[in-house]
Amino acid sequence: MVNEGDSQGEAEGDPGTVRPGGRTARVRAAVLRAAEDALAEHGFARLDLGDIARRAGVGRTTVYRRWGTVTALVADVLADMAEQSERRADTGSLLADLRANARLVQRTLTDPRQAALFKAVIAAATSDARTAEAMHRFYQRRISEWSPCVEQAIERGELPEGTDPAEVIRAVSAPLYYRLLASGDPLGPDVADRAAEAAVAAARAGAYVRIVP
Repeated sequence: MVNEGDSQGEAEGDPGTVRPGGRTARVRAAVLRAAEDALAEHGFARLDLGDIARRAGVGRTTVYRRWGTVTALVADVLADMAEQSERRADTGSLLADLRANARLVQRTLTDPRQAALFKAVIAAATSDARTAEAMHRFYQRRISEWSPCVEQAIERGELPEGTDPAEVIRAVSAPLYYRLLASGDPLGPDVADRAAEAAVAAARAGAYVRIVP
């Protein structure tokens, strides 16, 4: 828990722009963890900044002054998730890289806490524009992180020139999210591997080559 009495001289700063050490960073980490717990437990609709402040062990005024609204706090949760997410693989093989990507997504979506958190945020994004924007930024950051795997494969001659890296990365994770959110089918490592293999096969066949008008 973080107490407001620590190091009062530090400025609060804007969400997502704080320096890595000191009270400001400790407060942000505690509040974001509390927000994630609350989202995983009872979803977006019942989020309350006062409850999150209590969970985090910080003053209500600190939370209200720094984030102001539930949607601003959820946006910062997503920004933090992007910052903390595992970095991309670099094996020298497109298939191995994309298997690593798929396995990372699969582990996240089968973790009880993380799966509940993603479901809550995705549900919120369907009805709240600011949350939707934050989610789009989160996924764009993850796609940008993994796109070099595809770019390097193009340079090695594994894929046709003009292949769209972002589309290949999307193709890996899309069937995994479908199972989480729509079908409810089992989501094991074998499913992740098949998603990566299918994306690679389609990319090699030219399915993701950009069409120039």
